[in-house]
Amino acid sequence: MRLTMDTLLVLNVNKELEDDLVDYLLELDCISGFTSMPVRGHGSRSQLSLAEQVTGRQQRLVMEILLDASAVDTVLAGLANHVGRDIVWWQQPVARSGRIG
Repeated sequence: MRLTMDTLLVLNVNKELEDDLVDYLLELDCISGFTSMPVRGHGSRSQLSLAEQVTGRQQRLVMEILLDASAVDTVLAGLANHVGRDIVWWQQPVARSGRIG
């Protein structure tokens, strides 16, 4: 059975989790690759350090993973044990994807 890349899984994590997250994702057979980018989170002050409260933002990292919808639960299941806890995620359907060249 051929898996389709019909889902975008987005992980928004504390930047300190980057190395563990990259290691975890690279170990999973259901993931052929992913994109990472630094972002700034804005939100609940209770989770921000004093310096972050002053600036009003927290440095975070976003990982975008294109994968088969059936693999999402597998990826999510291991995050707490292999990576950590400060992870926000969402899943979006992908109508089409491909590679040019």
